[in-house]
Amino acid sequence: MLELTILGFLDEEPLHGYELKERIKGLSGHVRPVSDGALYPAIARLVKAGRLEQRTGPGTGAAPRRILSLTEAGRAELHERLRHPKDVDITDGQRFFTVLAFLGRLPDRAEQAAVLRRRQAFLNTPASFFYRDGEPVRAEESPDLFRRGMLRIARATGTEEKRWLAEAIAELEG
Repeated sequence: MLELTILGFLDEEPLHGYELKERIKGLSGHVRPVSDGALYPAIARLVKAGRLEQRTGPGTGAAPRRILSLTEAGRAELHERLRHPKDVDITDGQRFFTVLAFLGRLPDRAEQAAVLRRRQAFLNTPASFFYRDGEPVRAEESPDLFRRGMLRIARATGTEEKRWLAEAIAELEG
């Protein structure tokens, strides 16, 4: 996910490392904060693979900054990752939000709709955080106040997400 996020933000505009880190933090830092120990090695891998270029630019102080930009190979990689997200990128809500944050960078509306359809299919499969005898436990069936809360919140969020997905798919395919 970190590499997808880096590629996505750099597809919007060139950034230096600190700006990139702040954008990543804004997107998912409260859930999955990114450390320098994860960010800079990921950047180095993408540079080595020819997905990013770096150049030195003036800094705000005395030290120059490395400006990162996306190469055509990086853009192709971004589009491929958006066209074919891993299953976990569809089923995990936070990971899906990362895909969603950059799905507009994919130029083909039919391919965008296909990704949304995968999420829609996942959400239409009965599921729960809790199971009894192999069946998902519904909020009304849980004797635990807090688990009932989890299940009700998840149901309300899922209902709204399904509504939005149907609208977005109709707009993309309309």
